[in-house]
Amino acid sequence: MKLLGDIMSIYINDETIEKVRDSCDIVNIVSDYVPLRKTGSNYVGLCPFHNEKTPSFTVSETKRLYHCFGCGEGGDAVTFIMKMENLSFPEAIKFLADKLGIPIEENKKINNKYIDEKNKCYKINREAALFFLNNLNNNETALQYLKRRNINKKVIKQFGLGYSLNNWDSLYNYLREKGYTQEEIEKTGLIGKKKGDNGYYDKFRNRIMFPIIDTKSRVVGFGGRVLDNSMPKYLNSQDTIVFSKGNQLYGLNLLNKYSNRKRIVLVEGYMDVISLYNNGINYGVASLGTALTESQVKLIKRYGESIYICYDSDLAGINATTKAIQLFLKEGIDPKIIMLPSGKDPDDFIKEKGIEGFEKLFNEALTHIDFKVYINKQKYDLNKAEDKIKFTRGIAQIIKELKSPIEKDVYIDKISKETNISKEAIEKEVFGKIDKVPYSNTYKDKYAQKNKNIKDNISPVKPILPSAYLTAEIDLIKLMIYDKDYFELINQKISLEEIENYECREIGQLITEEYEKEDILNEISLYKKIREKPNMDIDILNSIFERKLNFLPESIRQIIDDLVNTIVYWKLENRRKKIIEEIQEIEKKKEKNEGDVERFKSLCIEITELDKELKTHQ
Repeated sequence: MKLLGDIMSIYINDETIEKVRDSCDIVNIVSDYVPLRKTGSNYVGLCPFHNEKTPSFTVSETKRLYHCFGCGEGGDAVTFIMKMENLSFPEAIKFLADKLGIPIEENKKINNKYIDEKNKCYKINREAALFFLNNLNNNETALQYLKRRNINKKVIKQFGLGYSLNNWDSLYNYLREKGYTQEEIEKTGLIGKKKGDNGYYDKFRNRIMFPIIDTKSRVVGFGGRVLDNSMPKYLNSQDTIVFSKGNQLYGLNLLNKYSNRKRIVLVEGYMDVISLYNNGINYGVASLGTALTESQVKLIKRYGESIYICYDSDLAGINATTKAIQLFLKEGIDPKIIMLPSGKDPDDFIKEKGIEGFEKLFNEALTHIDFKVYINKQKYDLNKAEDKIKFTRGIAQIIKELKSPIEKDVYIDKISKETNISKEAIEKEVFGKIDKVPYSNTYKDKYAQKNKNIKDNISPVKPILPSAYLTAEIDLIKLMIYDKDYFELINQKISLEEIENYECREIGQLITEEYEKEDILNEISLYKKIREKPNMDIDILNSIFERKLNFLPESIRQIIDDLVNTIVYWKLENRRKKIIEEIQEIEKKKEKNEGDVERFKSLCIEITELDKELKTHQ
């Protein structure tokens, strides 16, 4: 283990600590120490902190926490590393930062001025929030506005809503009376300098105020909404030493406190979040007056298990949804899209249909592909031949981008039924080659469609009962054929040299050669080439090419791990049997020479190590 040295005196700023924590994939980190297997939405394994035979150690990917129900140990990724590596908190942050490639400026002296400035900003923001809250309680016009929006007093208190008075310097004067200097107040972005003199003015005037509160309950900024139709409708705090619009989400503090994190729904603005919360939905968040950012997507991924996007259905909302989808997909998240009726926002919809009606929208939510299909349908009249062709070609390009062959097959079938265009025609558009047939048919069926003459040469499949390891090898080879991404993932786990079956090993080599030339395999051509090789067992070849695999794309990593584990376990068990046989042979000899004794000791040590390793693969 690399020595980190004594870094106890190193100051690591809060931003770096948060960045390290946000970047940690707790499942990957824990997996370096504890073999985990997925059970439902969590991962389980044997606790590294106490001896146990039945797994009681649980890791939650969405909550980013671990907990052992046996010994009670628990925490986040930083806590885990502190315990496993016997490190202090700053050492653990440094350890993880090195692992994640996050640079840390190692300042031996703590920047007290910087810390003091941040703390002063938090205090001023808190005072401002209290000032706005007091204003609201004493302003009937502002209270009536919220009442018309059905926002009750409990929700007003929970969100800390307030009101900025309709004059130029009320907040400025209030904060000055509290003892804060002009420069300190200006750094919060709440006031601005007047042109031509040294005077200051309040930036927020005659607005409902929305304090933006982080997950540590600190007020970091504000949003303000006008009470009438004047512009700009919304005004947001500028970025400051404690606030960055692209790195925070409105409502995240309450979601962190109250939600079970099973769902998280992304909406457009402050009032959408509040309206949802007002109706019992405590898992809504919104970006802060800017387009969604990668940092915000990572936050959403951290706090929500199932992600939903619920923007307005106007052109701006559609465009924003499209951009948000791309960010989520880049982060490995497959979001669902809630489609609201034209002209409605979540608040309007709930007022009209109630919370029960809104809950139904979750069940009707679209996948990102269905959303793109829906958007394309709005552009064309499918009763016109020309529009139908344009629509189908456009959707074919979308399907082509999908990595999962199963998804491709499902959507090809779906579009075929909706347009009455044959699957074969759509397949040609998607795959760009006449002989690419989706995986859903049996291999013989596909082969017969493309070359009837060869069909007669395929030997009939005989009933075979392969052992567990042979079945695992066949399944791995089938997955390699199925998708290049799966092929690359399998190659990271196991090499072709470790494949025992001759046919599987030869096909694997051929697959490797083919993927160097093409991203999509022609299974018919592959079958023909492998048939030409000598000493091929036709039964095994057919069992590979005709095998059907039923799985969900999101479970593919676990499936591959299980298959590889089966092979590794069999090899270890096979090696163990051979060692036992050799030990028995040595024991049969009445007289043992010195070499036999040393060999006997060596084999006993090896079998002990094998037994330990076998336990990790059970």
